[in-house]
Amino acid sequence: MSWTVMGSLGAVDAAERAIRTLHDQQAGPLYAYVVKLLNGDRHKAEDVVQEALLRCWRTQDVTGGQPLRPWLFRVARNLVIDEYRMRKTRPQEVNGNTWLEDLQPRPDDVDRLLSSILLQEAFRQLSPDHRAALYETYFSGRSMREAGQVLGIPSGTVKSRVHHAVRALRLAMGVVESTDDEVGKESPRHLSAAA
Repeated sequence: MSWTVMGSLGAVDAAERAIRTLHDQQAGPLYAYVVKLLNGDRHKAEDVVQEALLRCWRTQDVTGGQPLRPWLFRVARNLVIDEYRMRKTRPQEVNGNTWLEDLQPRPDDVDRLLSSILLQEAFRQLSPDHRAALYETYFSGRSMREAGQVLGIPSGTVKSRVHHAVRALRLAMGVVESTDDEVGKESPRHLSAAA
């Protein structure tokens, strides 16, 4: 049994030799053209070139002597356009991480509105000194030193007021802070009562 592969040196008839010549002359330029169309996706470009050459072999007379390059480039371009259109019409393909992102709750406008109302109320409950320190540092964008100069107090006092104000806001907003000492420790009374 004799096997002849497309592009092999043992091509027997004129059609096989013409396909081999077509491949040798057009595959490289066609591949470069398709890679540009696909923004550098080499794997898809290989598939498109293979499909265009296969369609040429099935439908065109490769031994007729007519130029096939324009036909090949047009077919390759149409294949790229068809693939793009198919991706746009079918549901988006998911990778391994997409479904995790979909499961995570996303804050909506209602959550933002409620958070802003809570923050405004918590801000009103701060002392005027704490509000002024927060305003000068966070909202005006000043450094601790600059805020101290504007408020007429030392920068260490500004830093202390900002720290305590942020801590009070976090408590009002329900953000739990834990120190390293508190994490994972239970009181000895609690442990003896449980035993």
